[in-house]
Amino acid sequence: MVALMLLWPLKGAAQDEEVTFPLDNFYAKIKKSPRSIFRNFRFSFSTGYGNTFLSHQLEGFGVYQPAGGGYPAIFLNSATPGTMYSNWVNNIAIDKRAIKPGSFYATSDTTKLGFKGNAMNIPLQVSLHYEFKGKYRIGGGYSYEYMSIGSMHPTYYGNKISSFQMPAPSGWMSKYYAIFGASFYRLGNYLFTGDLQVGGFSPGANFNPAVVTPGMYFNVGVTIERELSEYLRLFVRPSYDIKSYTLALPEGGVSLTHHMNALYVNIGFSYSIPELPKCKIPGCRIQINHAHGDREYRSNVHPIYKKQNPQYGENHPNLIKYKGKNKRKLNPY
Repeated sequence: MVALMLLWPLKGAAQDEEVTFPLDNFYAKIKKSPRSIFRNFRFSFSTGYGNTFLSHQLEGFGVYQPAGGGYPAIFLNSATPGTMYSNWVNNIAIDKRAIKPGSFYATSDTTKLGFKGNAMNIPLQVSLHYEFKGKYRIGGGYSYEYMSIGSMHPTYYGNKISSFQMPAPSGWMSKYYAIFGASFYRLGNYLFTGDLQVGGFSPGANFNPAVVTPGMYFNVGVTIERELSEYLRLFVRPSYDIKSYTLALPEGGVSLTHHMNALYVNIGFSYSIPELPKCKIPGCRIQINHAHGDREYRSNVHPIYKKQNPQYGENHPNLIKYKGKNKRKLNPY
């Protein structure tokens, strides 16, 4: 009896004690994928069409139009033409033509003078940006585009001053810029983002760098993206360029400012590196993100162009019984 009384507290302590097993003995600890640091970076490629509006005002200059036609020349303001210049759009040159009787000339002291024209642009653009807080983005890009300049037309005295085509009107223009943007609206799978590009540009090899000095480059636009999947997006981006350059005359301290504003429509795609590698087991048909051993993988049956929910997969969101002729049945079973 005394022995039973002594053993009774030990029995109660054993009943109150909770027996646990560490889960690490049954589940492998998942190792974080090093690719996760790239999940918010997006690479983009686009092309499209643009129209550049070239213009300049000839303040402080005069325009000389030879009698009988021919391309016009410009000269510094004076009562009569002195040293004249041609090709003042991309490579200034002294015009050595003799002044013909009956020729027309005007100076900016008495009237407004200038020329304008249009250029066709076909851009090839690549960029990389980082997205954070679900709406903001920052990055950089490069654009290499073909530009072909048409005829330049006088803005005043169109009946007396001839239009002209500059020598070497076609070339390749390059731009390099920083990107700043913020998403402001979502409609289903469509995301609207306002963005700004700020950088520099080079008008091309057909512009003489000895006399041409480019200014800053600004571009403002709206990117409309269609999300095909979490990695792939298609987009269209209408935008407007603001840029200019100066062309120096042989006379020191004298220059002419040219404006090259442009309207663009780019179409392209963006891609982000998946956070998880594709499942290494060829026969695995799991659609959700899952683990094998201590590594986590994404499904190897998800097409990159199709939206998927990594929690349950959406390869077949509509059952066969609701497709085709079956969808007209009142009871599809």
